[in-house]
Amino acid sequence: MKFDNLQAPDFFGWIGHRGVRSFDHDIIKSRLDELKALRKRGNANELLYYFSEGIHGNMAGMGAPEIYESNDNHEAYDLIKSYVDEISLGLTQIAGLPASIMSDTAKLSFFQRSSQAYGRCALMLSGAGAMAPFHLGVCKSLAFQGLLPKVISGSSGGAIIAAIICSRNDAELSTLLQSAKLSEMFNLVHAAYEQDTNLLSGEDVSKIISAWIPDITFAEAFERTGRHLCISVAPAELHQQSRTLNSVTTPNVLLRESIQASCAVPGFMEPVKLMARGIEGDRVPYVSSRSWIDGSVTDDLPASRLRRIFGCNFFIASQTNPMILWSVQDPNSRGPVSDWLDFWQSASKEWVKAFYPAAQQMVQNVYPVNLMMRMYSTILTQDYTADVNILPTQKFVNPNAMLEIIAPQAALELVKDGEANCWRQIRRIRNCIQIGLKIDSLVAELTDNSEANTSERVLGGGG
Repeated sequence: MKFDNLQAPDFFGWIGHRGVRSFDHDIIKSRLDELKALRKRGNANELLYYFSEGIHGNMAGMGAPEIYESNDNHEAYDLIKSYVDEISLGLTQIAGLPASIMSDTAKLSFFQRSSQAYGRCALMLSGAGAMAPFHLGVCKSLAFQGLLPKVISGSSGGAIIAAIICSRNDAELSTLLQSAKLSEMFNLVHAAYEQDTNLLSGEDVSKIISAWIPDITFAEAFERTGRHLCISVAPAELHQQSRTLNSVTTPNVLLRESIQASCAVPGFMEPVKLMARGIEGDRVPYVSSRSWIDGSVTDDLPASRLRRIFGCNFFIASQTNPMILWSVQDPNSRGPVSDWLDFWQSASKEWVKAFYPAAQQMVQNVYPVNLMMRMYSTILTQDYTADVNILPTQKFVNPNAMLEIIAPQAALELVKDGEANCWRQIRRIRNCIQIGLKIDSLVAELTDNSEANTSERVLGGGG
């Protein structure tokens, strides 16, 4: 018997013949060639049919981390970028179809359906304490690349940064995020701190919020910027549920008290009652019987709620929570140490979940032990990572220093660290969220056109 002409089965054809196991080069190449041909022919029905088949954020594994971690995968990255760019051009081509072929109403319906099918990206800013300026650097890097998501959540110190970003339009944000302006703001706030102390007080946090955040509601912030601000708050009472405040579920709630509540570290600051904009435009209590504390206690990264409310399915986490930062492992990392730590953390989390009901039963009437038990159990059982994780260079931070007052220059250094560490992930972020951002922009543009046309008809009818 001769075996000279026999070939081994291609068990690894799905690797794509380009050395990245989780990425299929051939599928993306085929889809790219097909889309180019469709765009060249310019047949509206063919384009609509192609996109109605579905566009996916991780088509053929094109979001796989290993593509972007190595400098040897230029071919794979360039192919994915070409595919993503071609999809964006195709969507723009559909938006530009003449009204005789596709009306604006039909276009809006198509892009809204596409957004629902494709999903959205969310940026989640963790609890941060004194490391909050790191989040500013992450946001600055994303904004200057045109990649700032439309849904941004924040808890504790992250809530301040999220509110800064979501209360300013693009032009205002571009000015604010310049290093000179940030330095000016850091100096201004630092000069207002209470004297003779190294720790932030509730009054200091209030001064920070007043300096950076306008006194507006969640709905008003969205109207200004088109960005959905989401702030995590935890209940001060034992049997209440945490909340993620935002323009959809709590549109009339005011930002300043919400942020103050999210920053109210238990044992250091008093719980905060929320305020809302009343029917007459005055400030009124919101659920006056309830008080709220530090949002990172229960929902540092509220991915499940963002998924439910806004249809998000791709998450970027800027993680600086001093309580857990030392233990955070990127889920995409591999190796014996990472695998062992992941196993230990998962096992510990499940153990706490199993033990907590019995332990809480024992101390349910012992205040404040019952509250402390709930707080530590929620801290230990949360998920602190996302699809993309941006971590500071210095991961080992003394939790006791989380309320430490830092000098303006140190704050600027944290901003730069956030920029640098976000930049390392920019290529992957761009390829994973560019299409979603494009769909969002087209929906916003068509919605504005529709509202403008409606206003013109109303005015014309009234004339």
